[in-house]
Amino acid sequence: MTAIAMPARVTMSEARATLAQLQPLLQAAGAPVIDASPLHELDSAAVALLLECRRQAAARGLQLQVTGAPTKLSQLATLYGVADLLGL
Repeated sequence: MTAIAMPARVTMSEARATLAQLQPLLQAAGAPVIDASPLHELDSAAVALLLECRRQAAARGLQLQVTGAPTKLSQLATLYGVADLLGL
């Protein structure tokens, strides 16, 4: 199982393009795993992006796994009440 690496920056400005880059990788993954450790600059768009990735995986009957979440990502997910959904 190869993890799909997030880019270093995911903010509102990059979210749509990042999702477009991740979608084919997620579709090809038998067991989708996203490595969030490269994220250094992020805002709530990163949480929304991961929720969309989770939704897409669930639509295929798969469970998304997020690894290496930086503290800020975990804090934002907790703030929005979705940390459990993302496994953070």
